[in-house]
Amino acid sequence: MTQTVQLPLWLFILILLFAAVTALSHLLLPSVRWFFRRRLERAVKQLNTRLKRPIEPFKLARRYDMIQRLIYDPEVSKEIVAYARKNGVPENVAFEKAREYAREIVPSFSAFAYFSFGIRLTRLLAKSVYRIETADTNDAVFNSIPKDATVVFVMNHRSNMDYVLVTYLAARDSALSYAVGEWARVWPLSWLIKSLGAYFIRRRSRGALYRKVLARYVQMATEGGVNQAFYPEGGLSLNGKLQEPKMGLMSYLVEGFDPEGERDVVFVPVAINYDRVLEDLVLIAADERGDRRFGARISVVVGFILRKLWQRLTWQETRFGTAAVTFGPPLSMREAGQDASVEALSEQLMGRIGDVMPILAVPAVCHLLLAHKELSEDILRSKVKALFDAAPSAYEVIDAEALPIQVTRALSGLEARGLIAKQGGTWSAVADQTAVLRFYANSIAQRVDGNAAIASEISAPAGS
Repeated sequence: MTQTVQLPLWLFILILLFAAVTALSHLLLPSVRWFFRRRLERAVKQLNTRLKRPIEPFKLARRYDMIQRLIYDPEVSKEIVAYARKNGVPENVAFEKAREYAREIVPSFSAFAYFSFGIRLTRLLAKSVYRIETADTNDAVFNSIPKDATVVFVMNHRSNMDYVLVTYLAARDSALSYAVGEWARVWPLSWLIKSLGAYFIRRRSRGALYRKVLARYVQMATEGGVNQAFYPEGGLSLNGKLQEPKMGLMSYLVEGFDPEGERDVVFVPVAINYDRVLEDLVLIAADERGDRRFGARISVVVGFILRKLWQRLTWQETRFGTAAVTFGPPLSMREAGQDASVEALSEQLMGRIGDVMPILAVPAVCHLLLAHKELSEDILRSKVKALFDAAPSAYEVIDAEALPIQVTRALSGLEARGLIAKQGGTWSAVADQTAVLRFYANSIAQRVDGNAAIASEISAPAGS
């Protein structure tokens, strides 16, 4: 017992390292984690006093605990057994597959990352790229929703900037949890997006086990009062029009809703429109090819973001016109009733999005030039004004005083891009650029075509 033992120096150092790691994991790290956890809880408690809809405990739960709760859920357990039988594998193999799906889906929300970093970044980026306008009714719509209800923002999908805009606008009211696609799994975006509370969805997965794990997570989050946002169209609009809704996430929300439960689920239609969509040419090209291969590189995206942030910090004006967000009339699941089908709810929500779609200067100019081929500047401006005057004012984002400036900016921007040309005081579309003009005109087609006053104004003779 008292004999001297000689060890190589490398082995002695290795033993010391193992001892240090053991001491850290069993003695120091739990205390450190407890210390920071307590500080975080106090910070969140103070933050909740400023939010209209406080962050619910479900969203603050540890990611490990949420994964465990999800994979041991009775409904998931039944699907694990069914998966094992169908694929001829042991149940423990199926269980690990469910765990893999849960790890992929469940976010690791960080209130610190969301409110101290994420919100500042989205605010800076949004204001660097666009002049942001909102309808005066947005606050009234949001404030009308009962405090104990789970809010689900249902949005049209025009650009990847949609995430930035809505996150920025909702920051003073609540923290949102997004459903994002495979594009967001690219490092380092995946870490950042999960820390902001987003959860990943495999758009092309048809496996029953995966769908059950995803469905139960969405339902648990909804029951826990987590405010969410998703795009019923499933992907970006390639032609500027509103697309047919997909039923996946909506069906999970409807199936998991308990009319007798403590919480109602209230859907808020959100209409988003732009004077310029950053990805417009990429989307139009994909539409012409008939596929959804965009070919965007993460280096290009990061480079664009850094360039815009630098231009903003150095007070350079390089914004791409106006971006507008409008909230439509909310739809309560309790008021809709138990007999409401997923299809009917989806169609109703998409209809409400179309009804409140913001009419902006660029889409209006594109719509008129496509309808009339060419217009003198005076007549074009009068028709744009008539178009705005004929639209219901409750959900508009541009007032009469600002409209002339907006039209001037729209004409300058479209001319600078080579989409329209002016000859002898007359504006017309450039022949080989009509696809781009139609992309923007399509964004307000549902409102224009559905309003007799607007439609008659557009179809009126150019000299009227």
